[in-house]
Amino acid sequence: MKKLFRFLLKIFAWFVIITVGFVVLFKWVPVPVTPLMVIRYFEQDSGQRTFWKHDWESIDHISKNLQLAVVCSEDQNFLNHNGFDIQAIEKAIEYNKKGKRVRGGSTISQQTAKNVFLWPERSWFRKGLETYFTFLIELIWSKERIMEVYLNSIEMGKGVYGAEAAAQYWFKKPAAKLSQYEAAAIAAVLPSPQRYRANPASAYIQGRKVWIVKQMHFYGPFSYDKK
Repeated sequence: MKKLFRFLLKIFAWFVIITVGFVVLFKWVPVPVTPLMVIRYFEQDSGQRTFWKHDWESIDHISKNLQLAVVCSEDQNFLNHNGFDIQAIEKAIEYNKKGKRVRGGSTISQQTAKNVFLWPERSWFRKGLETYFTFLIELIWSKERIMEVYLNSIEMGKGVYGAEAAAQYWFKKPAAKLSQYEAAAIAAVLPSPQRYRANPASAYIQGRKVWIVKQMHFYGPFSYDKK
């Protein structure tokens, strides 16, 4: 029994060392690939040309319009919470009890942890790991770094990952040059980037885009010093 306990303790210790090491590494180094990118690549139809577009850009080269658009669309408390928005989670739980469609309460920090370190699956085990990695990145990274990794890693279309790739794919321009409405269009497809198009936008995405721009105006100037 003691040998088993020591063995499990060693596994746990190595898990912590390795995972903390990766989080520290990615505080400075661009994330080259995520599990979702690999999974999506192999999910593509073998009879068609495979598509994978991902171009890392520093946060300084990503429009503030897009940074504000994803905050207003996905997580308006991003600058104030410690990785978990309890009120948003409670609202999502209440909504899911009433409706047929499932609404998530994940913050940008949680989405970043999931996209960079984990795989897309709904299970308590993966949710537990997501909580662990969210705690780590909030502890080790700045909010600006979390946003930088988020905007460089998330899926923004079929085979399109990150702000620069999305800006070029949808609007034929660099991420630094995105207007408010272009940024809002990209943010509008994030709940289901495999299903929706940022340009040309469907009636549903057009409506979401207008709502996001209104929220951007209500929110005001975006700064990581804003609390």
